[in-house]
Amino acid sequence: MAFRKVGTISGILLATVLMIGCGGGGTKVESSNTTTTTTMGQELMDLNTSYEKGIITEKEYENAKKQIMKRYE
Repeated sequence: MAFRKVGTISGILLATVLMIGCGGGGTKVESSNTTTTTTMGQELMDLNTSYEKGIITEKEYENAKKQIMKRYE
């Protein structure tokens, strides 16, 4: 019985040590800030595709189209 408790505690301690050892290892993670620009034509084509596929309603299409055109004035 005591052997079983010692084995369980040893197993828990070993698992904890192994998990702590996996904590990064000094690896640096770099993020890049990328900016994607689209043209008014591309936005309108994407919007039209969404409308044709039935993803958006005609009312949503018209409202979004107006907003896109307003942004590029």
